[in-house]
Amino acid sequence: MATRIGVVTFPGSLDDRDAQRAVRAAGAEPVALWHGSHDLDGVDAVILPGGFSYGDYLRAGAIAALAPIMSEIKQAAAKGMPVLGICNGFQMLVEAHLLPGGLIRNAHQQFIRRDQKLTVTNSDTAWTNRFKTGEEIVIPLKNADGGFTADAETLKRINGENLVTFRYAGVNPNGSIDDIAGLTNEHGNVVGLMPHPEHAVEPGFGPSTPDAMRSGIDGLRFFESALNALQVA
Repeated sequence: MATRIGVVTFPGSLDDRDAQRAVRAAGAEPVALWHGSHDLDGVDAVILPGGFSYGDYLRAGAIAALAPIMSEIKQAAAKGMPVLGICNGFQMLVEAHLLPGGLIRNAHQQFIRRDQKLTVTNSDTAWTNRFKTGEEIVIPLKNADGGFTADAETLKRINGENLVTFRYAGVNPNGSIDDIAGLTNEHGNVVGLMPHPEHAVEPGFGPSTPDAMRSGIDGLRFFESALNALQVA
């Protein structure tokens, strides 16, 4: 039986279908989940996709973090289920206190879209085990509220416990503290990041590389990592 990975759709989600396509490209079965449901439909992992849930009212991800399905996701995450939050999904994870810190408006106060270099800083998680620590990858980035922030005590804990999964390389596009682009929880099953790996899974549709235009597929390994983690478990 194929591994089943749920992708939650919220009002304002934009990249849920892209995340489903990425799951399928990795060899798993995507399962559409609804924000208003209390049923995870027996999935093995969950993805919170990018977009502008509830129009980013209050704060980005703040209302979505209170959606009915999030209570089920919190319980599942506590039991070790792999959970990935991409962009708006990362914002949901910090608003739901599944990851530390917060996301605020970009330092230059503008929406940004670019192919972004990242340095892998923790390859020992459910969503990064197909990478090597220290490796540089390129993933598309698009956000307006992508500046990671945390107080001094939280930042000390994040770095002390090796919770940073990715740092921006070459340029910090949104003013994130310590160049932080992605985080994991202490158990390594919950990961959030601002860049969009689901937009770098198919040749012809990803970032350009020295080999060919639009040929980058570094994002595919995120979803392959989850399959690998579930098989090992």
